[in-house]
Amino acid sequence: MSRYVEIMDTTLRDGEQTSGVSYSEGEKLRLAQVLLDELKVDRIEVASARVSDGEFKSAKKILDWANEKGYGHAVEILGFVDGDISLQWIKDVGGHVINLLCKGSKKHCEKQLKKTLQEHLEDIGNTVSIANKMDIDVNVYLEDWSNGMIDSPGYVKEMTAALSKMKVNRIMLPDTLGMLNHKQTTEYCTFMTSNFPDMKFDFHAHNDYDLSVANVYSSLECGFSGVHTTLNGLGERAGNVPLSSVVGVISDHLGLEMGMNESKLYKACKLAESFSGIRISPNMPLIGEFVFTQTSGIHADGDNKDNLYHNSIRPERFGRTYSYALGKMSGKASIKKNLDDLGIELSIEDTKKVTAKVIELGDKKQSISKEDLPFIVKDVLGTKVADPTIKIKNYSLSVAQGLRSMATLQIEINGKDYEKTASGDGQYDAFMNCLNLIYQESDRDLPRLVDYEVQIPPGGEPDALVITTITWQRAHEIGEPFKTKGLDSDQTVAAIKATIKMLNIIENNI
Repeated sequence: MSRYVEIMDTTLRDGEQTSGVSYSEGEKLRLAQVLLDELKVDRIEVASARVSDGEFKSAKKILDWANEKGYGHAVEILGFVDGDISLQWIKDVGGHVINLLCKGSKKHCEKQLKKTLQEHLEDIGNTVSIANKMDIDVNVYLEDWSNGMIDSPGYVKEMTAALSKMKVNRIMLPDTLGMLNHKQTTEYCTFMTSNFPDMKFDFHAHNDYDLSVANVYSSLECGFSGVHTTLNGLGERAGNVPLSSVVGVISDHLGLEMGMNESKLYKACKLAESFSGIRISPNMPLIGEFVFTQTSGIHADGDNKDNLYHNSIRPERFGRTYSYALGKMSGKASIKKNLDDLGIELSIEDTKKVTAKVIELGDKKQSISKEDLPFIVKDVLGTKVADPTIKIKNYSLSVAQGLRSMATLQIEINGKDYEKTASGDGQYDAFMNCLNLIYQESDRDLPRLVDYEVQIPPGGEPDALVITTITWQRAHEIGEPFKTKGLDSDQTVAAIKATIKMLNIIENNI
C-alpha cells in the first residue's frame, strides 16, 4: 500500500511572518475553514502563544469553530519552553496541541538560551510533563535543526534520543534558514530515520535557495511522515515551501497518498492572495494565471490533435481549465478555440482575418483577452457581433480632501436613459455605486468585481497610458470569472472603459 503523507499548513502562523502581512480575525477564520473543511489538509498551525491580544482572539475564534466541527485536534499552536505559560494560553483559547519550540542546534542552545543541552532538556521535560497533565498533545520543533546537523550532529542525536523517551507525538525538523540542498537533506533525514526508526518526523522547508520543493522530495524519500507548507509560499524572507508546488510532486512523482481535495487548491490560494495582498506569480506551478495557458499557435493546433501538448498536471484536478492566449504568437487554432468558447462561428477566411488582426495588435504589445475578441471581430469584419447596447452618455466625478467622492452617471441601456448620483470611497467606487443603483432600477444583475489590477509603465511620465484589468464573476456564480481591460492616461477612466466593455459582454450574453 502507498504511504500516507500528512500535510500541516502553517499559512496562519509562519505564513503571517511575511513582511507586511497581517490577517484580521475574520480572515484567519475563513482561511482555517477552507484549509480544513474544503481543501482537507490534515493539520493547520494558526498562532504563536503569548504574542498579542489579537492573536489570542483569532486563535479562539478558529478553535471555537474547529471544536464544534470536530477539527479541534487538527489545530496547532506554536508554544515555548516556559513551564505552563504557553500551555495555559493554549488551554484558554480552546486548543489541544502545542508545537513546542526547542533548540535544534548547539549554537542556538548555548548562545541564545545560554544553557547546556542537559539544562534545556530539563526545561523541555518539565513543559512536556505539564502538557501531559493538562491533556495537551505535544509536537516538538527542533529550531535550526539543519545547522545543528552541520555543526553539532551529536547534539541533535542526544536531543532526539531524550525526546523519544518523552510523551511526544512527532518531531518537526525545520531548515530554519533555508540553507540545505537535496543531497544534504537526504543525508540528514536518513540520519534521523535510521537512528530513530519509530519516531514520526515532519520536514519544514524554507526557500532561500529555491530548493524547498527538492528538499521536501528528499525528506519524503527518506521516510518522513509529514511536510509543512504555506499557501502561495508565504513566509519570512523567501518564504516556505508552497503547498501548490509539492502537491503534484507528492502524488505524481513519489506515488504517495494525501487526504487533500485538490480541486479546492486554487480557491484556497486565491483567498490567501486576497487576504495577504501578496499577488501570486502568474507562472507559479498549478495556481499561477498562465500555467494552464497555451501561447503558441502550434500548441493549440497540437491540442486539437489528441492533446499533444498536455501533461499529467491536468487543470481539472485543481478546479481550473485550459486557455489559449491571444497575441502575436497566436495561430488559427488558438483563435478558433477562443471563438468556440464564446459561441462565435466564423468562416475559414474570416478566421484568418481576425487572426491577422490579433497578431498585429500583439506586435504592438497590446494585451488581448478572450473577451476582447467580439470587439475585434466587429472591427475587422464590420459585423454586429458586439454592437454596444449599453453606452455611457455622460458622467461626472469629483474628489475632495476629507469628503467622500461623488459621481453622477447617465447611461443608455437598449435605447432607454438612466441617471443616478452616488458617493463612494474613491471615484471609481462612486461610479460603481451609481451603476448599482441603475441596475437595480432596470432589474438587471450586475457581476461582482473579483479583482482590480493596474499596470502603469515605469518612468513616471504624466501622460503614460494605464492598463486597468478587472476580473468579474457573473451573477449567481454562473460560469468562470472573466476579465476586461481599459486603456487610458487616467486610471479611473481606464477602469470605466473596462466596466462598459463588461456590461456589453453580459448584455449580449457573450
